Amino acid sequence: MDNLLLIKSPISAELESFKQLFDSSLSGSNFLLNEVIAHIRQKNGKMMRPVLLLLMAKLYGQVCSETLHAAASLELLHTASLVHDDVVDESTERRGQLSVNAIYNNKVAVLVGDYLLATSLVQVSRTHNYAIIDLVSQLGQSLSEGELLQLSNVSDLQFSEEVYFDVICKKTAALFAACTKAGVLSIGADDEQAEFARQFGEYIGLCFQIKDDIFDYFDSKRIGKPTGNDMLEGKLTLPVLYALNVTRDEVAKGIAVKVKNGVATTGEITQLIEFAKQQGGIEYAVQAMLGYKEKALSLLVALPDSEVKAALIAYLDYVVDRDK
Repeated sequence: MDNLLLIKSPISAELESFKQLFDSSLSGSNFLLNEVIAHIRQKNGKMMRPVLLLLMAKLYGQVCSETLHAAASLELLHTASLVHDDVVDESTERRGQLSVNAIYNNKVAVLVGDYLLATSLVQVSRTHNYAIIDLVSQLGQSLSEGELLQLSNVSDLQFSEEVYFDVICKKTAALFAACTKAGVLSIGADDEQAEFARQFGEYIGLCFQIKDDIFDYFDSKRIGKPTGNDMLEGKLTLPVLYALNVTRDEVAKGIAVKVKNGVATTGEITQLIEFAKQQGGIEYAVQAMLGYKEKALSLLVALPDSEVKAALIAYLDYVVDRDK
């Protein structure tokens, strides 16, 4: 059995129920809206965040209506944030296909993102669970703060790993942590279980984002974005931050400043990518990722063996070992 089958096996029926709810939440009467949503959903992906939420609920109880609405809300909020991020970053690609703003325009992308966000709020209200509603509301704030911090960091000429981790904690890690915590809140878990779930999700999110950032240093059609895309958007990620700080190379530093200012050429970005590789930046990032994986695994040690525990371990393996 491959990892994805192992991950989804304990929740196969519940995942189908989630997909039906998610699909029904996005049926509208506006032609343009339906057209854009159909485009977005061509690359729905593997629904890994809802899968994680359902697994965490099943770890302590049984998936219920609250669980499904929480999963739909968080997946909608995540999708809305991606649509809006592509406008902010002026990205033309998302998951290997043209972004909404590239096909239509920024106005359409912002409005569709707003619609997805509003639909997320409708779904979370149907949990009738104040703790989950509060969680989703705070996540919306965190995602916005993370994006603003990332934008403000572009003009900061320091090469800070601390800021990098602050950004990914507020964005990717916060989303995964909300999924795991919402899962256990939906089945009435206690405070200790909710904190366990939140921490586990945060570690997974950190692994996920570091892995995504490593992809940016390699050329692969499977990944769905061109090499150096983060740098084209003015972002310096962990491999190059490490290389810059460990060597204090003035030429590389000069290129990095140009990256932040949005004036680096494609050739200069390629040069900076090679510099990061030569100085051990990839290996450093991999070790950081594996460190968070070990922290996540350590949380599972005390749990009794079960199909769900095996699925969560496989989930961690998948996040770290995936090739796109």
